[in-house]
Amino acid sequence: MGGERLLVVDDNLANQKLASVLLEDDGFTVRTAANASEALALVESFSPRLILMDVELPGMSGLELVERLRADPETSTTTIVAFTAYAMKGDEQRALAAGCDGYITKPIDTRRFAATIRGYLARGRAGIPPER
Repeated sequence: MGGERLLVVDDNLANQKLASVLLEDDGFTVRTAANASEALALVESFSPRLILMDVELPGMSGLELVERLRADPETSTTTIVAFTAYAMKGDEQRALAAGCDGYITKPIDTRRFAATIRGYLARGRAGIPPER
């Protein structure tokens, strides 16, 4: 039986592959999407427990997609973590204000990445409200 279902939304194939390999090696079941329309289709068919959301996507931005997912009763409680190369002052606050439950910057720490994701999942399972 597979582990928790995760969706990695990133338009950079290398980022998708690295995150997927690290998470699959830790027992997660991972799907990837390169844009908002692919992500929406996978959210509906795959029902991920957690979404790693790149902030900058072609077409609809990741933060716009987060707002859309939060407005939908079917996905309003899905854990969503911003997954971005943007680490400027105020970027984390913008992601949290859009509805993200956390913020991970790239490049990632490959040794701690899966444990960080498990922490977000555990916090969600325990009913602990997201950091806002």
